[in-house]
Amino acid sequence: MPVICVTVLKSICPIAKPNSHIEFIPAVLTAIVIAIASLWENPQMPQAITVSDKLAHGVLYAVLAISMMAGVRRDARMRVRTYLYVCALATSYGALMEILQRYCTLTRSGEMADLYADAIGALIGIILFGIFEVTRSRYLDRSNHE
Repeated sequence: MPVICVTVLKSICPIAKPNSHIEFIPAVLTAIVIAIASLWENPQMPQAITVSDKLAHGVLYAVLAISMMAGVRRDARMRVRTYLYVCALATSYGALMEILQRYCTLTRSGEMADLYADAIGALIGIILFGIFEVTRSRYLDRSNHE
């Protein structure tokens, strides 16, 4: 199953390198965990908007964005475009989960507030990844010059 998901992800992702299936496995596993958590029927879930629910959305989508960025990290051309693609892809996945919750589950409901939390989480994830990459490259440049 993960190989099929990775192949599909690579076919729709214009920034993925050929033969980089292994790098996308964490992103696919994260997406599977998000799908299970989003579509699990749970009649005891409160319908009220809670801070902890939005925080959970944000954290999950930050992890998704970071794992997707790690999958495309080996691309020599990590540009702003790469970060935008990943943010858009993670947010689109969040939109899909909200639509599926609304129309394919009985006890869950898709909410725009959840989608906003997903998008903000994905954005925070790529920003954190970018900060890590800049810090890492500066450290590597400094250690190479010594």
